[in-house]
Amino acid sequence: MKKAAGIVAAGHPVTARAATEILRAGGNAFDAALAAMFAGCVAEPVLASLGGGGFLTARTAGAKPLLYDFFAQTPHGRPVESELDFYPIVADFGTAQQEFHIGMGSIATPGAIKGAFAIHRDLCRMPLREIIQPACEAARSGVRLNSFQHYIAEIVSPIIQSSPQALQLHASSRKPGAIAELDETVCNPAMADGFEILALEGEDLFYQGEMGRQLTSDCHARGGCLTRTDLESYRVARRSPLTLNYHNSQLFTNPPPAIGGILIAFTLALLEQEKLGRYPVNSADHLGRIGHAMRLTQQLRNDRELGSGPAINIEHEILSSEFIESYREVMRNHKGFSRGTTQISIADSEGNLASMTLSNGEGSGYVLPGCGIMLNNMLGEEDINPHGFNQWPLNRRIASMMSPSLVITPDGDTIAVGSGGSNRIRSAILQVLVNLIDFGMEIEQAVEQPRMHFESDLLNIEAGPSTHAIQALRKEFADIRCWPDKNLFFGGAHSVMRKRNGQLSGSGDSRRGGVCYRV
Repeated sequence: MKKAAGIVAAGHPVTARAATEILRAGGNAFDAALAAMFAGCVAEPVLASLGGGGFLTARTAGAKPLLYDFFAQTPHGRPVESELDFYPIVADFGTAQQEFHIGMGSIATPGAIKGAFAIHRDLCRMPLREIIQPACEAARSGVRLNSFQHYIAEIVSPIIQSSPQALQLHASSRKPGAIAELDETVCNPAMADGFEILALEGEDLFYQGEMGRQLTSDCHARGGCLTRTDLESYRVARRSPLTLNYHNSQLFTNPPPAIGGILIAFTLALLEQEKLGRYPVNSADHLGRIGHAMRLTQQLRNDRELGSGPAINIEHEILSSEFIESYREVMRNHKGFSRGTTQISIADSEGNLASMTLSNGEGSGYVLPGCGIMLNNMLGEEDINPHGFNQWPLNRRIASMMSPSLVITPDGDTIAVGSGGSNRIRSAILQVLVNLIDFGMEIEQAVEQPRMHFESDLLNIEAGPSTHAIQALRKEFADIRCWPDKNLFFGGAHSVMRKRNGQLSGSGDSRRGGVCYRV
């Protein structure tokens, strides 16, 4: 039998196929991750864009993992609020509504392009012009709008319809001026042109050249914050991942200044002594303990105002045995308890592992002319602006919940996992890890298990647990919302695993249209 070249889990068939095409051509996991990144911008335009940012946790075979931080940065200066193009829209999720702010004044300094080139220089072996070809072909020939992408386009339709250029990225060929309908094919040749000129001329075209000058000129003229200084000074950060031992498995995740990784590590540290594997899956004992740990983690985030200021060395304090034990004591006494992102996970036959999470927020509505790149709205995201809008600290990485993670089990198996889903990212990753490590589930079962999320005194639970389990939980949680089905609200934890013997498995999370392809 021919040895598999690799396995890919991602949020769209076009995204995953781009990665598999590169693996078949002899690329490694990181070549494939970049191919998926560019293809995701074409096939998942609400969730991914070169106008946003993200993170990659990378492990080359036998080496220590390394975290690439290419997330968005706040500008060097804060214009007068009355001069900003910055306004609210309402996204309707059906079961809930959420307000976002868009416009030129919502754009933070993007890092995706710089990140792609840094990853390519450090880890890849194929020319970038070859890596981007699957994405370029998809952009020119078109991508059929599937049910999930159609659903999220409807959710953020006020952003898509905020400008003719934004609408063009989602335009119907049948009805001029309308968003494409289900099963329509959407072409974006300008995006392919943009990819190709970037591959030819390099990242300086955006950060110091013509693309960047167009962006900063439009920001100056139309109420934005970005200047040439913001673009020219942007740097990709390479960090040692935050590391935690959980039941003898090693977790490597996103360290501060991002906050998602430390919150996942804190929750797992609370749960380690609970030995969840001794309880039936989806029982009140299982779910209640996770719910209480989530509640304490939310309390920690609020009490310590994580994400509101510098997080230098805070992980050493929060994950210290004394600090954890003080919260475990609360766990032992239950009566004492008073958005747009996508994930790419890849393993190759050589033992390389890539976990990449990308985000454009929901998008600002502004599209860079001639290249199909919608810029982010990170300065308009309430979740990551805890000080309030237009109160952000100057020239600082925006604190993110994104947590692309790697796991090495005691048996030598390796796992790449991450998720989209705003504040639900940490909950999704946490529960996949518990399912894999505590309950010994296969990866597809671990990803597809019902999930829960605690926030703002509300425990959200997907369909699956019994009525008896829910009734028991209501004695501990005053406010519970039971969701009738799986929902994108609970994230999209596309994950892959490489066994020590080389066997590959994976799962694309059905909540976000995920697919998994083996090469």
